[in-house]
Amino acid sequence: MFLKLPRLIGIYMGIMAKAMWEGAVLAESAATVEVEGNQYFPPDAIRKEYFKPSDAHTVCPWKGTASYYDVEVNGKRNAGAA
Repeated sequence: MFLKLPRLIGIYMGIMAKAMWEGAVLAESAATVEVEGNQYFPPDAIRKEYFKPSDAHTVCPWKGTASYYDVEVNGKRNAGAA
């Protein structure tokens, strides 16, 4: 399972993808998967201390039900960002 980070800043450094928000590195990996312009990071690439479970869910006919996380950095929250 990969974690999608669509609404965060994506920086490509060679083959390395990095997700950042508010100056914090949220995820970094050379093993991301790109689907429809979104980078999906493997679970071991995620800095879990920044992710809080959200009550937000969406349903896609081909991907199924998606659950989201809020991103929190230095007291700032980006609701449903991941």
